[in-house]
Amino acid sequence: MDVIKSIEHEQLKNKVPVLTVGNTVKVYAKVKEGNRERIQVFEGIIIKKQGGGSNETFTVRKISYGVGVEKTFLVHSPMIEKVEVVRVGKARRAKLYYLRDRIGKASKTKEKLGARIEDKEIVLKEEVVEEPVVENEEPVNAPEEASAVETTENVVEEAVKEETAQEEVTDTPKAE
Repeated sequence: MDVIKSIEHEQLKNKVPVLTVGNTVKVYAKVKEGNRERIQVFEGIIIKKQGGGSNETFTVRKISYGVGVEKTFLVHSPMIEKVEVVRVGKARRAKLYYLRDRIGKASKTKEKLGARIEDKEIVLKEEVVEEPVVENEEPVNAPEEASAVETTENVVEEAVKEETAQEEVTDTPKAE
């Protein structure tokens, strides 16, 4: 079971936009036509969210030339370039299926008063950047603790050498 979870975790995006039902969004999706690839924008209202993990989806509805069009997108799909929030809508339900029966202005949600349009994102995984290590040269960004340890060792060694040298010097005059 852990193998499946680890494979799914690798497929997840690092940052996921905060999507709520009722918001009007622009979804920038990659479309392949033959050997070319382009980005197509789909703007509409989020009518539902479902699933979780790598299977999390959201459905966007718009009216195009008098006909209602709904598209379901995977949140973690590599085919989605980005999702922009255009308007923050006020919804009191988890699923807005009643918008399917409405036409014109009635098919829109009310705007939430005082809401700011922010591109908030949830960080699921943090990227770890590895710095190249040069073998022959000293590290440029060495931690201060390591340098302090090295200096104390040098000081201790010098102190031990000085004590043994003083003992030798003190021993010779006593012997005479």
